[in-house]
Amino acid sequence: MSTAELPTNAPLAPQPLDIEEELKESYLNYAMSVIISRALPDVRDGLKPSQRRILVAMRDLGLNPGSSTSKCAGIVGETMKRYHPHGDNSIYPTLARMAQWWNMRHLLITGQGNFGSIHGLPPAAMRYTEAKLSPVAAEMLEDIGYDTVDFQPNYDEKYQEPRVLPGKFPNLLVNGSGGIAVGMATSIPPHNLGEVCDALVAYIDDPAIELDDIMDVLPAPDFPTGGVICGRMGVKEAYRSGRGRVVLRATSSIEELKDGRSQIVFSDIPYQLTKEPLFKKLAELVNNGRITGVSDIVDESDRKQPVRIVVKLKKAEDPNVILNQLYEFSPLQDTFSVIMLALVDGRPKTLPIKEFLRLFVEHRINVIRRRTRFLLRQAKQRAHIVEGLLIALHHIDEIIRVIRSSANPAEARVRLMSIEVSAQILQRALNDPDAKASTSLTRMQADAILAMQLQRLTGLEADKLAQEYLALKTDIDRYEVILGDEQVILGLIRDDLLELKSKYANPRRSQISDEELGDYDKEALIREEYMVVTVTHDGYIKRQPPSTYRAQGRGGRGITAANTRDGDFLEHMFVALTHDYLLFFTDHGKVFWLKVYDLPMATRTSGGRAIVNLLQVSDGEKITGIVPVRKFREDESLMMVTRRGTVKKTDLTAFKRPLGRGIIALGLDEGDQLIGVARTRAGDHVVLSTREGMAVRFDESDVRSMGRPAHGVRGINLEEGDEVIGMIVANGQEDPASLLTVCENGYGKRTLLSEYRSQNRGGKGLIDIKTSDRNGRVVAIAKVTDADEVMITTTGGILIRTRVGDTRPIGRNTQGVRLIRLDEGDAVSSLAKLPEEELGGDPETALVLEAADGEPLDTPADGLSKGPHILDDGVAEADAQDHIDADEAEPEA
Repeated sequence: MSTAELPTNAPLAPQPLDIEEELKESYLNYAMSVIISRALPDVRDGLKPSQRRILVAMRDLGLNPGSSTSKCAGIVGETMKRYHPHGDNSIYPTLARMAQWWNMRHLLITGQGNFGSIHGLPPAAMRYTEAKLSPVAAEMLEDIGYDTVDFQPNYDEKYQEPRVLPGKFPNLLVNGSGGIAVGMATSIPPHNLGEVCDALVAYIDDPAIELDDIMDVLPAPDFPTGGVICGRMGVKEAYRSGRGRVVLRATSSIEELKDGRSQIVFSDIPYQLTKEPLFKKLAELVNNGRITGVSDIVDESDRKQPVRIVVKLKKAEDPNVILNQLYEFSPLQDTFSVIMLALVDGRPKTLPIKEFLRLFVEHRINVIRRRTRFLLRQAKQRAHIVEGLLIALHHIDEIIRVIRSSANPAEARVRLMSIEVSAQILQRALNDPDAKASTSLTRMQADAILAMQLQRLTGLEADKLAQEYLALKTDIDRYEVILGDEQVILGLIRDDLLELKSKYANPRRSQISDEELGDYDKEALIREEYMVVTVTHDGYIKRQPPSTYRAQGRGGRGITAANTRDGDFLEHMFVALTHDYLLFFTDHGKVFWLKVYDLPMATRTSGGRAIVNLLQVSDGEKITGIVPVRKFREDESLMMVTRRGTVKKTDLTAFKRPLGRGIIALGLDEGDQLIGVARTRAGDHVVLSTREGMAVRFDESDVRSMGRPAHGVRGINLEEGDEVIGMIVANGQEDPASLLTVCENGYGKRTLLSEYRSQNRGGKGLIDIKTSDRNGRVVAIAKVTDADEVMITTTGGILIRTRVGDTRPIGRNTQGVRLIRLDEGDAVSSLAKLPEEELGGDPETALVLEAADGEPLDTPADGLSKGPHILDDGVAEADAQDHIDADEAEPEA
């Protein structure tokens, strides 16, 4: 059978398709459907299709602001029936959101019943809730019946739905919008209605207005849940380019209680955050030890105050530190990503704020122009009919005769249209010599005459018709003026905006702070307190509060400072404030930079973290000097000493900008190593001590300042086999402190520094201690006073904390006394001095400490902690901070 012989209803043969092209086309169709018909708002009314259909369906049901509410189930059903056939699971949540005060800056729907809560509870079922249009939603729909917008067939072409609402209310900026489409998203923050109206008025008055002038009246978003907007730079960037980031914080206040404790009260929460996940996060942060010092978190919210979250603090805790930690680690501070993306002529476009204003004004110009044309048409049609009725009243006898003599309405219509009309008749009826009339009645006029009631023949009704005709002519003239001058239309828009502001605007809820937040100031989150920093021989480092260790009498057995790995032992220990800079000097003569709070917090018995994970040290490179620094002062230097007795002085400011990979601290001869570093000022004396018990003291001015790569000069002349083990700095010749010398077998002695006379640099020095078989060789030295406490550690991981005052001063050339009792095979490895604050005095007494920069530090004023920070399980607080790479971080100049 040929093709021509196939029956007309025979199925066509399948046609081959290119699968790649078919997938491309299908995906693009799907993507455009999501973008245009689901996810993105129209720039003119700020609504997505689902929102617009709900509002139109409620208007169809007569649920205006002045009416009673109706069941949401009925609204959802009407919306689904007429416009949105995608099921109630997509319609009801959208309806409920438009009635939630914490999501909408101005509600579009007035709800009655349970529409959810800011606590995170969902709305009740739609069969229980009721709703109607809010007053501002009515402003959105006003004039929709005046041919102000285009309509399109609904999904089954039984009804017509508007493509956009007239939008007298600037909804897109006031209520904002959010949505995720295919390959793009929108996130427009809500604003204050009064400020938006002022910005639109300013734009109408001056279309060339600059962004700064717009921000004078529209300074920032205004979120329905309030909060504090941190800084204006992110807002300005978003308004300028259409994309930006706004940092939003919960509004807080600190309240002092009668028992001396403090509590932090949050009176709002960031936009689009509910309380239930917030409380879970806060509890997690406290229980995991990320935030310490919090004793309880209470929700004191009620009907009068929807949000009142109270964070109760432990005694003596600094509320400002806890507050900053809450902002950093919890959702109480959030970043709102601004993406000003909306549909413009059916296409997604990212818009700056001025473009939003322009497009809304253009939309309103078009709406008013179309409304005026519609009203003009109606006015002209009505004037034409009234004109015919007035003519009929003056030809009433003729009209009655024609109608009575006609066989049917059609004949009567034709005969009426053939009556000759004189313009003078209309002029006399209106008492208007300028009135004009056609020479005969039109079909429309004839039909109106045939439908006219007998009561219109009275004189009173005739006067009413004349007045109506004159009013219609006035309206027609006004409409023609509006259509003939765009400035008149702009004036109407201006008046509408000012009226909206007076009727619906309310005070701003979100405060604006001048504090700019980009990368958060990490130091504001860290409590300033002393930390014991320990470094093992194999390069494991940690920090912990000094009060972890209790004071013991001289000669005790001590407690375990760390569970070191096999073959490892504690080699360095010192005390520094958490905010101090740490300059790490290696035996290879390089220096690295970190802050104390970047070191891992660990328990007393833990081994710590490998230092190679914090610093970019080379294989085999060891840390031999760690100097805490608060400020890089120009009047200070670093004095460095090598194992072979070479010393070098370099200005402290030369180390203020080290790289992540480290920088050269000094040049070293082959086989030599850097073993000690200390800060010095003019007038200081330097004391070097050797392994064989020798010591030399000289003025720091004997060493001239050199650049970082220099090798230095001779500091002490060593005997064969001897080497330098340590260096201290004395405050001039009259320094009343003592030199504490500790030997490897646990013995040591304390000698006044005044017994070490000043010599020339490079000499052999004086005898410091006898290195007998009992004492062993010298391990470490420290500068101490009677009030000091020291920690002595051993290669076996044993530590003892003892008071220096328990060891009386003795002469230089002596063997000393036992400082720590050692197990067989154990040996002393290091010595560290504790600060005065940890001596257990009256916590209410202001102590004067020496800070890392050598200046007096008043403890209470600086807010230093008085005790350990222990979580509920008794484990020391874990360090919550990530390591700052030295390439990115910059120390304070």
